[in-house]
Amino acid sequence: MECHRNSATTTGSLSCLCVLLLFSVHLKACNGARVAPQVSKSTEFIRASCAATMYPDLCFSSLSSYASTIRTSPVQLADVALSVSLAGARSASAAMLRSIAGRGMAPRVAAAVKDCLETMGDSVDELRESLAAMGHVAGRNAAYQINSIQTWVSAALTDEDTCVDGFASGAMDGEVKNMVRSHVVYVAQLSSNALALVNGLATSISRP
Repeated sequence: MECHRNSATTTGSLSCLCVLLLFSVHLKACNGARVAPQVSKSTEFIRASCAATMYPDLCFSSLSSYASTIRTSPVQLADVALSVSLAGARSASAAMLRSIAGRGMAPRVAAAVKDCLETMGDSVDELRESLAAMGHVAGRNAAYQINSIQTWVSAALTDEDTCVDGFASGAMDGEVKNMVRSHVVYVAQLSSNALALVNGLATSISRP
């Protein structure tokens, strides 16, 4: 009889364990079902917003991984786009410095690289200012802050274009020119997309 009771107890414990496991799986499935539509909605919001940019594929690929942060907020979308642009500008400047370290260059090429690094430094500062202004996009001053952001990002984009233009001459070292373009053009495209999304934010806020 004792042995029978132990067997019954073990069977009951296993049954309880199975019930708990099934309940846990059910909860995970329910939570997953709630999260999936939210992420999907955010992803579609990002895709639709990126359609208004000059480089929609780059826009979506650079921002879609932040869907859980962006959700469906135009403010968060613009903020993340600016953060991605700033990170890209910093990375490009660092990569160019590594690429030219110890490299012998003709004076004209060296001067163009120096000018480019200076303008990229300005671009980093301007994108940082734009992000700081994003922290104040609220209330009655929202339109003023967005106008400031548009000015900062436009200036950053101009600096990035100026850097690339400095290597337009056919007399420039082809390897150095390609290196600079490979880094800076990508950043300029990110900045262009960020500016378009900030412009979209301005439109959404100005609606009655």
